[in-house]
Amino acid sequence: MKFLAIDTSGNRLTVVAANDETVVKRAACDCAQKYSVLLMDEIEAALSLAQMRIEACDFLACVVGPGSFTGIRIGISTVKGLCFACGIPALAVTSFDAAAYAETGRKRLILIDAGHGNYYACRYGAGTEAEAEPSFLSGEEAERICDRGYAPVRAEALDLAEGLYRAARANAAQAGSTDRLAALYLRKSSAEEKR
Repeated sequence: MKFLAIDTSGNRLTVVAANDETVVKRAACDCAQKYSVLLMDEIEAALSLAQMRIEACDFLACVVGPGSFTGIRIGISTVKGLCFACGIPALAVTSFDAAAYAETGRKRLILIDAGHGNYYACRYGAGTEAEAEPSFLSGEEAERICDRGYAPVRAEALDLAEGLYRAARANAAQAGSTDRLAALYLRKSSAEEKR
């Protein structure tokens, strides 16, 4: 299986290039404000290290959120453009799925920092299937869910490159039209909330 997967939804830029058994995972930390500058170079570097051209990919995967509004838009537009240019199917992966595939084996509440003591959250059992729809929670609401037997798991603390690789590989059959690359927003942007 050959694919390229990117995540621009958080503070880390993650690019995974899989060329059958050769898998290259690149992650750059604290670069959220530089995605538009760094992304294409990171894609090129990952593909080069995997000894693969983008045209050889079976599909391209992109994390569609939740997370940084601007980062998500940059990732989606980049993958859509590459898919259109090369005639390659697209696969949407949520931030939650990347985290869920990075850690399994227990009931957990995947938490993604949404600022101001709030979280984007999704409940998972011991596997990789969500038990409920993703939601936007206050810290207190997240604590109440954890009190019901869910271990709190902060996505930022996980190996999200490995999770993205596993999620893309496991869901490859769902790759299709770029229409599937729609941003997953669980709340309005700060600018929209202040209007």
